[in-house]
Amino acid sequence: MTDKGDGQLIEHTVSSEPVFDGKLLRVRRDQVRLPDGQPAVREWIAHPGAVVIVALLDNGQLLFERQYRYALHRVFLELPAGKIDPNEHPLDTAKRELREETGYQAKTWRHLGVMHPCIGYSDEKIEIFWAEGLVYVGHERDHGEFLEVIEMSVADALLTVRDGEITDAKTITALMWAEKIISGTWAAPE
Repeated sequence: MTDKGDGQLIEHTVSSEPVFDGKLLRVRRDQVRLPDGQPAVREWIAHPGAVVIVALLDNGQLLFERQYRYALHRVFLELPAGKIDPNEHPLDTAKRELREETGYQAKTWRHLGVMHPCIGYSDEKIEIFWAEGLVYVGHERDHGEFLEVIEMSVADALLTVRDGEITDAKTITALMWAEKIISGTWAAPE
């Protein structure tokens, strides 16, 4: 938690310059003043934000996707997710991504929480959503998007985390939320 006594930990931006501006990411190089007054350089990635969706089917299974991720050159098992478009509300992103990628629409949506997956070098924030009352209406995948949709129980998904098959941080975090809500340990936010 942030405390008003955190002043001895705060770094202050002196200047900021763009290093790279891409379609998805921007890289920045900032000159900062450390809490002790010394100068330092911070290179970081500006990210538009994203969502991850815990989509619960009526049969108790969750929707997952198998998708090739180029940066790591392998297929990953993950929950439906996607980048927030400019001026788009995160809930609208979640609804769009669930429909586009899996073909499902949800009757009920809840915002569960937020995660910051790369706090050491990025401002990326991922909003976690719960979706239920799913109805299949057909997918509308983006051009160049190839994935396989599968169903899996939370228990089986947690075993794949344990066994090292699911290594995606947003999926692991959202699965923790799902397990706590389904088990009744945590109440789902309204």
